[in-house]
Amino acid sequence: MAGNDLGSLLGGLLGGGGQGGSSGGNNILGQLLNTVLSNKSGGGGAGGGSNPLGGLMDMITKSGLVNQEQLDSWVGKGSNQPLSPDQVKEAIPDADLDKVAADTGLSRDQVADQVAEQLPQFVDRITPDGQVPTTSLEDLAKEQNL
Repeated sequence: MAGNDLGSLLGGLLGGGGQGGSSGGNNILGQLLNTVLSNKSGGGGAGGGSNPLGGLMDMITKSGLVNQEQLDSWVGKGSNQPLSPDQVKEAIPDADLDKVAADTGLSRDQVADQVAEQLPQFVDRITPDGQVPTTSLEDLAKEQNL
């Protein structure tokens, strides 16, 4: 259930209106993160803990997707360091990229491009005070008016 909630939250934060469907590009990030997080936690969402956003941040760095300096720039109040599509393709398993590409009708390259564009913005938006919130997904969704 946490994975579905995360997908809806990501979709809403990224302009997808919280719709968890497989159409459109606005929820690509949500679909990819749901796939990756489900695989890493046996389907229990982002690390299975009470703070799935903290689990998401751990996954982002532990997967090798970004280094801590990049992630810190997204969480902090300054400008965001960019994420390249190549970094996405190197860090995310091919099977996960292929699943999201098949679900959305996009190519693997298009998925990587969209994730590279959206992930820094998403992390920046959910950390407006320069730190990862400890609230639940539901509370964050309410705070963000989703």
